[in-house]
Amino acid sequence: MSQSGRSSVKVIVATVVIVGAVLFLAIAGARDSKATSYYCTIGELQTMGQKAYKRNLRVAGNVKPGSIQRTGTHAQFVLLEQGKELSVNYQGTEPPPDTFKDDAQALAMGHLGRDGVFQATELQAKCASKYAPAPNGAKPGTQPAGTPSAAPTATLVAPLK
Repeated sequence: MSQSGRSSVKVIVATVVIVGAVLFLAIAGARDSKATSYYCTIGELQTMGQKAYKRNLRVAGNVKPGSIQRTGTHAQFVLLEQGKELSVNYQGTEPPPDTFKDDAQALAMGHLGRDGVFQATELQAKCASKYAPAPNGAKPGTQPAGTPSAAPTATLVAPLK
């Protein structure tokens, strides 16, 4: 085989490998539920009609205090967002995260059931109070350790002569 024939074969093989890799990544990405899920607010979810039952969705809100009922890796709770409520039934393979508590911000991924309860297969939460401001009327210096009571101030130092 001539030199130009060998280089043509190399180009064809490289092209086939690249096209195959791109197709594999596209198919694998389409199967990923996060790649094909739609983010919506609780209010939008409640107005979606039949579309809400057919889509993989991500819905966020704050966990309603006193609504959490845990059973192993499952949890039932209510999400609140701008005065709207959504009942959620989480049935994941892992227990809810440690940060999943009353008033925590949570993101549920799954689909809406015909009974109006959101069936979540994934759950993320972040701590509600970690960065919250001090309650009204709190005195400076009375906050828990590790929480600054006032904004840091800068001290100017004159250069030595």
